[in-house]
Amino acid sequence: MDVVHLEVEKGVATIRLDRPPMNAIDRKLTEQLRGASEEAARRKNVRAIVIHGGEKVFAAGADIAQMTPMGYVEIVDWITELTATFEVIARIPKPVVAAVTGYALGGGLELALCADFRVFAENAKVGLPEILLGIMPGAGGTQRLPRLVGASRAKDLIFTGRQVRADEALRIGLADRVVPADVVYTEAVALARRFADGPALALRAAKRAVDDGLEIDLAAGLRLESTLFSGLFATEDKRVGMESFITNGPGKAKFKGN
Repeated sequence: MDVVHLEVEKGVATIRLDRPPMNAIDRKLTEQLRGASEEAARRKNVRAIVIHGGEKVFAAGADIAQMTPMGYVEIVDWITELTATFEVIARIPKPVVAAVTGYALGGGLELALCADFRVFAENAKVGLPEILLGIMPGAGGTQRLPRLVGASRAKDLIFTGRQVRADEALRIGLADRVVPADVVYTEAVALARRFADGPALALRAAKRAVDDGLEIDLAAGLRLESTLFSGLFATEDKRVGMESFITNGPGKAKFKGN
């Protein structure tokens, strides 16, 4: 049975985890998650993406039962595969929104960190509890979390393994929105649809400028920005957007995505 489903409606793809009861991340889920992410990135009728774990839980982390008997060689293979899958998601050249309900722990939170935006349900509880198992986060937690909330706050969560409720997650910048649990998916789709109607090439360029710019020095980042900015003057959406602005004012353009 499939444990990851890909559904597309009106330009928005939903990648839904479906491994009850807690969407624990194992090799099968990892493989299917990578496949769904690559397909969503490739499909031209997909303009934005929502990652959803269902109404009760986002993902409660890696499958500890599978990990417990592993030694060094086995865990290197597994964590390399998982990290590569999360990197595929983080590098999707389209806006990605995580719709987080219930628990997002360990690998589940690391998955949510790959998204551009995170919509949390009021009942969400997230954290990186690996330290309580005698290990540490290994699929991006020590790298993506500090870049999002700062080194000190990230160390607090990583060193203690404590869980964070939605209100604190919003306060520290881990969540972008907090909404009632019964509308978290709807809100995430609405956010994604806003981007789905936008200029696809400009959004892709802007995402690359921000993400790649964080990995290089300021001067190199400014050169990257200038190059990407200039390239957009070869797109149809640039013509549509500017002509619409002159004729109708801002925010009225109907972009074509090319």
